[in-house]
Amino acid sequence: MKTIIKKVDQTFIDENIIKEAGDIIKAGGLVAFPTETVYGLGADALNTKAAKKIYEAKGRPSDNPLIVHIAKLEDLETIAKDIPKTAYLLAEKFWPGPLTMILNKTNNVPLGTTGGLETVAIRMPSNKIATQLINASGGFIAAPSANTSGRPSPTLAAHVEEDLKGTIDMIIDGGMVDIGVESSIIDLTVTPPMVLRPGAITKTMMEAVIGEVSEDVTLMKDDDKHRPKAPGMKYRHYAPKAELILVEGEMETVIKNINVLSKEAVKEGKKVGIIATGESRDRYEVGEVKSIGTRAKEETIAHHLYQILREFDDDKVDIIYSEAFETKGIGKAIMNRLLKAAGHHILKV
Repeated sequence: MKTIIKKVDQTFIDENIIKEAGDIIKAGGLVAFPTETVYGLGADALNTKAAKKIYEAKGRPSDNPLIVHIAKLEDLETIAKDIPKTAYLLAEKFWPGPLTMILNKTNNVPLGTTGGLETVAIRMPSNKIATQLINASGGFIAAPSANTSGRPSPTLAAHVEEDLKGTIDMIIDGGMVDIGVESSIIDLTVTPPMVLRPGAITKTMMEAVIGEVSEDVTLMKDDDKHRPKAPGMKYRHYAPKAELILVEGEMETVIKNINVLSKEAVKEGKKVGIIATGESRDRYEVGEVKSIGTRAKEETIAHHLYQILREFDDDKVDIIYSEAFETKGIGKAIMNRLLKAAGHHILKV
């Protein structure tokens, strides 16, 4: 299959390209497109055969649900039923934006889109390219991240091309995404509502709108025993090709231990990568050291996370040592992704 690649400027969107992409989705094809979180791999959410193509292109387990993207609040009732007041309160505050809500699905949504579940994950992205594409394609796009299953999510069109060129119909290149980690997911079918995946919209932010919110106990733990109710809850995700080890503890001790471990690995003939920050980058003595951002502004860390992991793939490192991060605010999303990328291999020092 030849994959069409078209560049689109979010400030001046070429409607002809959007129409072409929308027609591909209407015809049951696959289009990768930018959102504010990561690039998504889109198909008609109401078409079982189209949803199946997503799973095939990604090599994604069929019990891993897809998120349905909408562009109009009124479309919520087409795909969800028994919608609680909390959904509308959250939508008023955070939509369009990086928040996914899990609700009971209507019969309009095939089980092939929901991973066999009677619930559906829904969000309304704020990226203007995404919004126009959703409208041009019929209003309902199922879209997981546009990468090979298990790999770091794509934050650039080049990442999508690396993983999926030749297996999908089209890639819309809208430049670097804004946030860099996937949307927060909250399950509104349970009481109290439960966060199933952390993201830029934090538990604290949600509680300010709807009151008590719980968190799934496996957010920071390994969970391979339960059927996933939301994307990213099961399976190794976001992983680089090299072994990734997180090192957690007091900063001075972390730096000292990573230096020791790196030197030992180099002596064994291994090529080492180190994920540092702007505050610590110059304190590492061997290996390929990359600053992921600054601890003073953790959104910079989220923004660069997947790009750094892919750069280490390009560098062909054998092992990566990463500093751990605080689990407050968006830091919880960063650590959730790093733990899954590392297969929960964490060294406490």
